Amino acid sequence: MVSWRGIYFILTLFWGSFFGSIFMMGPFLPLMFISPSWYRWINNRIVATWLTLPVALLETMLGVKVVITGDAFVPGERSVIIMNHRTRMDWMFLWNCLMRYSYLRLQKICLKASLKSVPGFGKNLDAVHDITVAYPHNIPQTEKHLLLGDFPKEIHFHVHRYPVNTLPESKEDLQLWCHKRWEEKEERLRSFYQGEKNFSFTGQTVVPPCKSDLRILVVKFLSILYWTLFSPTMCLFIYLYSLVRWYFIIIIVIFVLQERIFGGLEILELACYRLLHKQPHLNAKKNE
Repeated sequence: MVSWRGIYFILTLFWGSFFGSIFMMGPFLPLMFISPSWYRWINNRIVATWLTLPVALLETMLGVKVVITGDAFVPGERSVIIMNHRTRMDWMFLWNCLMRYSYLRLQKICLKASLKSVPGFGKNLDAVHDITVAYPHNIPQTEKHLLLGDFPKEIHFHVHRYPVNTLPESKEDLQLWCHKRWEEKEERLRSFYQGEKNFSFTGQTVVPPCKSDLRILVVKFLSILYWTLFSPTMCLFIYLYSLVRWYFIIIIVIFVLQERIFGGLEILELACYRLLHKQPHLNAKKNE
């Protein structure tokens, strides 16, 4: 049976992302054609503002407990996170972990296959974080389980940080290294579920969060307050002001058209970045 908690959670996220895209991201779209770097800087922070919402709802409104053990994150460093996927929702639950280390505004989710197309990953990395996620109680598998109100009671994250200078350099050795990490992960999960359903057997205590508990609590409270007021306020503005209604329609048309023509804003943004950075390079060649 559909739960009011599930409906509240999904609708709050949907309307927040919908109106946030239109009224928070929309005004900065022209900046993409002038300075893609500034557009990305602003856009990252807008997205991070929304990403605090599911974290706040899960922990504050729905009572989900988050436990993090292992190695700490280093704020600001560039890293690739590899994580097991027990459910379709692991990527969202990971935000509860990353928010404590100011990683929300920088995190990007990639499928394993798409990583093959990204050149020079190692040259731009500081570390690889191997995260094992486990659920000691119920394990919601899909969005349908959330709609039914089946939220996890606890989520355990075990973090292992590998500095990039400790990784093998050759492709073959790196493949063997990855296989070894997944073997360790499988054994870690086996010990978790067959034992006391925590990662205490690793001998590593709970990781102290980068942010204080009070700061995390304040961020979650402000997130719920802001997004609870934001969507109804935007609806009111659309109803009251014709200028806002025209803006609302135009931005929706732009979003739909760019998706069909370019395949997504990220592709258009990349094209703008390449064009603007290619031009100075061509001018320099002409001067030579």
